[in-house]
Amino acid sequence: MIGTLALVFAGLAALLHVYIFVLESVRWTKPATWRVFGIADQQTADATKPMAYNQGFYNLFLAIGAAVGVVLWIVQGTGDVTGRTLLIFSLGSMVAAALVLITSGRKYLRPASIQGTFPLIGLVLTIVA
Repeated sequence: MIGTLALVFAGLAALLHVYIFVLESVRWTKPATWRVFGIADQQTADATKPMAYNQGFYNLFLAIGAAVGVVLWIVQGTGDVTGRTLLIFSLGSMVAAALVLITSGRKYLRPASIQGTFPLIGLVLTIVA
C-alpha cells in the first residue's frame, strides 16, 4: 500500500514538473503565463525567456527521472534498487529545488509549496516503502 502511494505521488510530482516545463519553456511569453510567475510586462517576459527556457528543461529532466523510476518500480517490483534510487534522486532534487526557491524570498513560499509537496510526500513514502 505504501509503495502504491509512493508511486502515485511520484507520478503526480512528475506531471506537475512537466506542466512547469510547458509554462517555462513553451508558453513563457504568453501573458497568462508570465502573470503566474509575477512578470510585470511582455518586455520583461521576452528578456527572461532564455532563462525560463533553460529552467523549464531542468523541470522536464526531473520529471523524466521520476517517471522512469515509477516505471522501473512497477515493472521490477518494490525491491527494485534502480527504480527506487532514481525516484529518491529525482524526488529529492525536486524537494531541494523547492527549498532553494524559498530562499529567494517570502513571496516564493506558495510556489515552493506547490512545487515541493508532491515530491516530498513521494520521497518520504519511497524511503519508507
